[in-house]
Amino acid sequence: MITTLLFVLGLVFLVKGADLLVDGAAAIARKFNVSNISIGLTIVAFGTSMPELIVNVYASISGNTEIAIGNVLGSNIFNILLILGLSAVVTPLVTQKNTVWKEIPFSLLAAILVGVMANDVWFDGAESSMLSRIDGIVFLAFFIIFILYTFGIAKITPHEKEEPKEEVNFSMLKSVLFILLGLAGLVFGGKWIVDGAVVFAESLGVSQSLIGLTIVAAGTSLPELATSIVAAYKKQMDIAIGNVVGSNIFNIFFILGTSAVISPLPFFESSNTDILMTVFASLLLFVLIFIGKKHTVQRWQGALMLLSYIAYVGYLIYSK
Repeated sequence: MITTLLFVLGLVFLVKGADLLVDGAAAIARKFNVSNISIGLTIVAFGTSMPELIVNVYASISGNTEIAIGNVLGSNIFNILLILGLSAVVTPLVTQKNTVWKEIPFSLLAAILVGVMANDVWFDGAESSMLSRIDGIVFLAFFIIFILYTFGIAKITPHEKEEPKEEVNFSMLKSVLFILLGLAGLVFGGKWIVDGAVVFAESLGVSQSLIGLTIVAAGTSLPELATSIVAAYKKQMDIAIGNVVGSNIFNIFFILGTSAVISPLPFFESSNTDILMTVFASLLLFVLIFIGKKHTVQRWQGALMLLSYIAYVGYLIYSK
């Protein structure tokens, strides 16, 4: 009974938290003449990636390092195929030139680097594979480069000013309060939903491994899901897209980097399937942007991404 109640409360907190976060972030972007894509790539992306960060840091400290890589890769796949897919179904997502040629390729680079740096057996002939502390430091260095890049695109462009957007004007105090309350709602809501989902799954006899690859990874991405869908509904498309792309970059370069620095992460060859799926999802997003209406993820393309995610989950269930 308590589990069900927390699950329902989690949904309420999640949706309302996303609503407050989007409004607060958009208001700050307008007040400081900062582009929505920069806010989406940084403040919103970092905020909605908090559950992944908390799960991975806790796993590294407690010695359960084997779940860290799966959580990040599973979340990134969920972010692109399901979250952007659903967001595009809500409203077609128009992407900026920088997003197409810089940010999406950067998230693709992150996924490829995980595959290269984690496969020590393949590339170095080592007896076992892992993401070492040195690998973690390299990831954090890439993260710093990404942050410096976002500073460079922070100022709003004349083109962006002309885009029709829902007007959001709050005082600075109210905007910051909305962001903090939104993040709190996302974190607590996401945790309660994950806890409830795990209990439900265990009651159905689903394996812990499958729970980790699907429910936990998807559950920690629920803040991104709620935020991007709300942002798409509010026509804040730069926040919807920037949130997902930024979260994927944060997940690998910052969260996985931080986790590896805390404690080296053992890597198992079976995880290469998830790396390949992460690379495929990023490539699919990049290709779809050029099919049909240029630089736009259309509704039918969003549906295709959703079907791809369903097929991936089906594969996981079958293979387990």
